[in-house]
Amino acid sequence: MGFQIEQKLVIAVASSALFDLSESHQVYVDEGPDAYRGYQERNLDVILGKGVAFSFIRRFLNINRCFPQEAPVEVVLLSRNSPETGLRVMRSIAHYGLDISRAAFMNGGTPYSYLPAFNASLFLSAHEEDVKRAIAIDYPAGLVLPSRIADDEDDAELRVAFDFDGVLADDESETVFKQNGLDEFHAHERLHMARPHQPGPLADMFQKLAMMQRLEDEAQRRDPSYRKIVRIAIITARSAPSHERVVTTLKSWGVSADETFFLGGMDKARVLSVFRPHIFFDDQLTHLKSGPGGTIPMVHVPFGIANRRAAELS
Repeated sequence: MGFQIEQKLVIAVASSALFDLSESHQVYVDEGPDAYRGYQERNLDVILGKGVAFSFIRRFLNINRCFPQEAPVEVVLLSRNSPETGLRVMRSIAHYGLDISRAAFMNGGTPYSYLPAFNASLFLSAHEEDVKRAIAIDYPAGLVLPSRIADDEDDAELRVAFDFDGVLADDESETVFKQNGLDEFHAHERLHMARPHQPGPLADMFQKLAMMQRLEDEAQRRDPSYRKIVRIAIITARSAPSHERVVTTLKSWGVSADETFFLGGMDKARVLSVFRPHIFFDDQLTHLKSGPGGTIPMVHVPFGIANRRAAELS
């Protein structure tokens, strides 16, 4: 029996994250909504190019192909378009064979308020203000950053990478580091190494991805030839001894990653270039701007002290 939506891992994606809308958006900016509407109607059958999140979403939906009876994942389109101007997006979805059937069209309004209605564990958008407002009311959201699209269709694996502090966990320890420095941070983590962190904005998504891994483990036990497709990494600037609290936190959630890297401040791009995730989530833009070659889809999660400080300085 298939999973109900309350049990699924649901990702809400804006059309701006899924497809390249730069050309049509420029029409809107330069000429206004009426010209934009006419442009979309004239180009209704012109298929949109792939956006930053496309390769991630395509592979994410493949989980259902591996588990058709459970259908444990779902993608919902949340769009600022009207249904009329959104027709081009829906036809592009059909063209690429993406199994996306649920959608919300907001006629210029903000779509993030409907995340709980769809049980979404993540909202991906290229609209910065929507993402910041979603995070401000404790909804899980990420801003896709511009990058070159590299979608190898022969690569069936789904690789997802997460930073830890401010993404999977709250920013308690990061606050100590920002305010008091590295020595106080390590002292704080040694003192609290047996106390799990409170969940961060993407903790629910991580835990549900781990559930997908358990499904794959069961499938491999039934059929040793089954080839797993979900691979998760945690890539954090932490090092020993602060690594212990990460382990404590994940253990308390009953989950683990396939690969965990404690880099001690080393450039994350060195690991990212080997792991080659189809999406990488980090709360600090400085880590995202150092991506290898600009071909790894980067997502900024504007949560916690680092982003509050950036907002105060801007």
